[in-house]
Amino acid sequence: MNPKSKRIDALISLGVHLGDFKINHSNYSNLQDSIEKAIVNNAWFNQENIESTFRSWSKALNENQIKKWVSKYNFKDVKKPKIVALILAGNIPMVGFHDIVSVWVSGNNADIKCASKDKFLIPYMTDFLEKETGISAFKYTDQHFTDFDAVIATGSNNSARYFNHYFGKYPNIIRKNRNGIAILNGQETKSQMEGLATDIIQYYGLGCRNVSKVYIPNDYNINFIFGGLYRYSKVIENAKYANNYDYNKAVFLMSDSTFLENGFFIIREDKGFSAPIACLHYEYYSSEIELEEHLNENRESIQCIISNMPIKRKIDFGSSQQPSLWDYADELDTLSFLNNLH
Repeated sequence: MNPKSKRIDALISLGVHLGDFKINHSNYSNLQDSIEKAIVNNAWFNQENIESTFRSWSKALNENQIKKWVSKYNFKDVKKPKIVALILAGNIPMVGFHDIVSVWVSGNNADIKCASKDKFLIPYMTDFLEKETGISAFKYTDQHFTDFDAVIATGSNNSARYFNHYFGKYPNIIRKNRNGIAILNGQETKSQMEGLATDIIQYYGLGCRNVSKVYIPNDYNINFIFGGLYRYSKVIENAKYANNYDYNKAVFLMSDSTFLENGFFIIREDKGFSAPIACLHYEYYSSEIELEEHLNENRESIQCIISNMPIKRKIDFGSSQQPSLWDYADELDTLSFLNNLH
């Protein structure tokens, strides 16, 4: 068996492992320990959200999904693996794991700098892959990178300028701020609106794929959005979320801004793509043609689009945090980039 086949088989095994996860099961004591450390370390993480991440990755690391993903690439023979420096984000659990999986499948190795907010879950995953194959492909550091061939870094627009300054001379992928959006026409079903609520509020809305803005027709009833959100009313029990909700509500009141709220979530008209925690922006549209032109002009601000309308690149309601392996962040083909390093 060649190393690439071993690596793919290990990913399939990891997918099964995560799909079968059970609390307090002896096979998962080390993983549960990592979960508990992650929750103590980051108050935005909780057992439910982390297990949701496991289910999403279990679905993605399915044999058919992996083979479909890699089938479009003509992989080069890797005689000497390249070292790829990975700077990972930490806004939601395991958000940087796709980069690790891509490096692994490409036959390369990674020096990894985890975000301080998410430093316990990903090492468990890479340890699993290495033990399954006997291949040592990952190292972790919290210092400056010193010996590497390429860089993949994810952060804010500000950090992207820093990354470009320090890593611009290396082959690189540097990602900036993006947000999920939804485009509604008033024909959505109750189930779709509940799915939209998941797209908005899962992981407390902290992910770049979370919907932070909706486009609605001029006669749209905002209460349809609140109706879908109601099932998530207990989100206010998280102290950090509640503090953000109270703070943002106070800011809007003092600035005399017009907004609607339901005791745990705020919806306000705003042209911005990025909304504060516990908030959703909306903007009216009158013409689908003009809206499509607007989206094309702002393509670099959009991570994914939720809609039941005939919109390019749209995905289903409720699926924003369940991307396929080929749904690359910022539309940058990570695996092609890694394959071309040789």
